[in-house]
Amino acid sequence: MDPTPLFEQVANAIAGRIERGELRPRDPIPSELSIQQEFGVARGTARRAVQELRDRGLVVTIPQRGTFVVERS
Repeated sequence: MDPTPLFEQVANAIAGRIERGELRPRDPIPSELSIQQEFGVARGTARRAVQELRDRGLVVTIPQRGTFVVERS
C-alpha cells in the first residue's frame, strides 16, 4: 500500500498530465466532481488535491471560471 496521502497521489497524477503535455497552459483541469468520480475519492480529497496543485504553482483558480494550468517559464 502506498504511504503517500491520497490527495497527494491524485495531485501527482494530474501534475503528470501537465508535465506530459496532456494538459497544456490555459487548459482547465478536471472539476472537483470529475476528480471525485475518476479517482473514487471524497470531495474533500479532490479539493485538497487541487489546493496542492495550486501550492506547487501548476494551476491557478479564477473564481466563477475554474482552475487552469499556468504558463511555465
